[in-house]
Amino acid sequence: MPAAPPLPVGPRIAIYGPSGSGKSTLARTLAEKLGLPCIELDSIFHAHPNWLDLTTHGFRDRVREILEANPAGWVIDGNYDHVRDLILTQADTVIWLRLPFWTVYSRLAWRTISRSFQNAELWNGNRETLRQTFLSKDSMLLWGITAWKRGIRKTAVALAETPHHARVLTLRNPRSVARLIERATLPRK
Repeated sequence: MPAAPPLPVGPRIAIYGPSGSGKSTLARTLAEKLGLPCIELDSIFHAHPNWLDLTTHGFRDRVREILEANPAGWVIDGNYDHVRDLILTQADTVIWLRLPFWTVYSRLAWRTISRSFQNAELWNGNRETLRQTFLSKDSMLLWGITAWKRGIRKTAVALAETPHHARVLTLRNPRSVARLIERATLPRK
């Protein structure tokens, strides 16, 4: 079987999708393959321990600084409405992970529960705890269910209404994600 043809993406790539869809994993993989910096919006927004997040203004300023510092390209993952206009207007390629609910939710549940038991640090001293996972209204397990449809609608609206020139690649199953990774290449200059 012949190799799949290259698929030019980037050099400015934005990755959207629900929590647990594999945004960060895909971003790291593509960034490494393409030689681009990987920018995880969660690590910027959740800037301080104990989930003390940046203000909207501070978050926008920080993302703007990062974009300006990386004019040659980047791979950014995250669904933050507050900065979507900054990122989307500069993106060359958008990858929207629209995998099936049960695929995403099973990944999210495994990841969240594992992190909680391990007391693993996520970003800047922030951790998912057993209490937060099972006994809080801020549980990622609850978020994964309640935010599902809203997240899809918000992304669809943003892609339709935010002026941008990006090519949008919608991936609907893990196999299509694997094929993208295999085929992705930077455009020829």
